Parts: sequence; structure tokens; C-alpha cells
Amino acid sequence: MNDKLELRDWISLLALSAIWGASFFFLRVAAPVFGPVPLIAARVFFGFCLLLPVFLYRGLGSQLREHWRIVFIISAANMSFPFSLLAYASLSLNAGITSILNATVPFFAALIAFSFWSVRLTRLALVGMGIGFGGVVLIVFDPAAVALGRQALLAVGAGLAASLLYGIASNLAQHRLQGVSGLTVTVGSLGFATLTLAPVAWLQWPTEAPNSAMWATVVALGALCTGIAYLIFYKLISRIGAARALNTTFMVPAFSLLWSSLFLDEPITLAMLGGCGLILFGVALTTGKLKT
Repeated sequence: MNDKLELRDWISLLALSAIWGASFFFLRVAAPVFGPVPLIAARVFFGFCLLLPVFLYRGLGSQLREHWRIVFIISAANMSFPFSLLAYASLSLNAGITSILNATVPFFAALIAFSFWSVRLTRLALVGMGIGFGGVVLIVFDPAAVALGRQALLAVGAGLAASLLYGIASNLAQHRLQGVSGLTVTVGSLGFATLTLAPVAWLQWPTEAPNSAMWATVVALGALCTGIAYLIFYKLISRIGAARALNTTFMVPAFSLLWSSLFLDEPITLAMLGGCGLILFGVALTTGKLKT
């Protein structure tokens, strides 16, 4: 692992952040056409198809057979449910807002670690959580960002619930899958998610066939934002370590706001920027990126 980030590491970090930021744009475009569950079923299927050959080439089948039960649970907590919840949120919320809500994952991960694994929470981390959730409140009560109403509040709740599930999944992976390849966990999760969501997707499949542009969006969401993105992520982890690779947390919302503004003409308000800044500042305090 490199102690110093090289130019190619920065390029990879920026590319990964841009790709994951685009995923919220794709969700916003395709969710109203396919519906949340059919969209996510297609997403995980295409991601699975892309990564499976790499998984088989590396001979990781025995790893998955040994740990399939916990991988199945992580699949539900890290893909099936949160992906579907974010797609549901995208029906009502701007892509940028959804990505900002998703940036709260480190708060929930820290709370889960404290509650179930007795990981110490510092005062600074608690302050960071308070600041971060203050940012969520600022965004939710910005009328230009969120049109308050039952549907919008359900969408915000879905976005935060997805972050909670991601926090659970990250702790399970950290404490129950040490030494297991990230590729094994991801391919197993994508496979299980495909099987889990397929029956519901079949029942909810849109009656009007989506056009080729919508299918291209879904392929990009699955192959680019899931398959290729995870390959870049694993390469980064091997080069610079997981902690520094997760710096994408701070850049994904910025790219999501950029893509949604450029291609969907979604507004970027001062409250959105302020809320995003508070959340990311809170994340930096909670994760120890900033210290007193």
C-alpha cells in the first residue's frame, strides 16, 4: 500500500466519485419509468454479469461457499433493500438531495458499531453527528429543495433508512467477513440480490416497454456504477487502503449535484449547499478526518 497518493490515485478517486455521483442521476431518470424494484433488479443483474467473470477468474468460489449465509444477509442490507429505497426516494427527490442523504452513512455506521460492537464514540464524533443531522434538517425544510408533504417525507425517510442499512452492512462486513475478498462479497451480494428481487420485479414490471435510452441508463447504472465502480474501488483499496479510498464519501454529493444540475436542470440552492457542507463536516468529525 502506498503511503503517498500518486496522480493516478487521485484520478481514480475522482473518477470513482464521478461515477457513483452519476448513479443518483441515473436513478432519478429511470426509476419513474421502470419502478424502484424492477430498476434495481436490472441494476444488480447487469452488475453481477460484469463482475462474475472476474470473480471466477480469480477462483473465489470456495470463499463464497464458505461464507454464503452472512453474504446473503449483507446482500439484503447493502443492496436489495437500500438500492430499492434509494430508487423509491428518487421518485420524489432531486438526485442531488438523494445523494446528500446517502452521505449520512458514516453516522449510522458509527451508531451501529457503538450499539452492537461496543466501539467507543468520542465527544467529537457525537458533535459531528449532531452537525450532520442538522444539515439534513436544513435541506428538508428548504422549500426549493424538498416540497414538504407526505410523499416527500416518505422519500426522505427512505433515503435515511437506506443509509442505516448501509451502516449495518458495513459493520457486518467488518466484523464477520475479515479476510474475505471484497470481490467475493460484492459478487455474492449481487447474485443474491438478483434472485431476491427477481420475483417482485416480475410482478411489478412496467406494462409499457421502456425505450432503448432507458435501457442504456439501466445498463450504465448496473455495469458502470456498480460493476466497473467496484473494480476501481478494490484497486484503490489495494493501493491506498480502505480508509483513504472512502474519501469518495466527501466527493460523491458534489458530483451528483453537478450532474443533476447539468443534465436534469435541477436547482442548487444555498440551503442544499449549506446542508451538504454541514453533513460532510459532520462526517469528517465522526470518522476522525478532522481532529481537535
